[in-house]
Amino acid sequence: MADGVNRFLGDSIGRTIIKLIVVCLIVGFVLAFFGYTPNNIIGSLRYHFYDILHNGFDALGDIGNYLLLGAIVVIPVFVVLRLISYRR
Repeated sequence: MADGVNRFLGDSIGRTIIKLIVVCLIVGFVLAFFGYTPNNIIGSLRYHFYDILHNGFDALGDIGNYLLLGAIVVIPVFVVLRLISYRR
């Protein structure tokens, strides 16, 4: 069972947790630098959830825009990371 978990995580549990902590600290520092706080992010998510409920399907267009905006960043990064790991 441990081999399956290690395969899923890509490394041992301990190393994966340490990597996630380091990435969380770096992302947290960057977000704090730009003035974001956990309350801002949670409040924004809550606002968008209520907006979807109150405005119905008009808000789905916003979700599509968010999806495309995120995909513009995430997909190229994913492809580059896969290409880098493919060379090994």
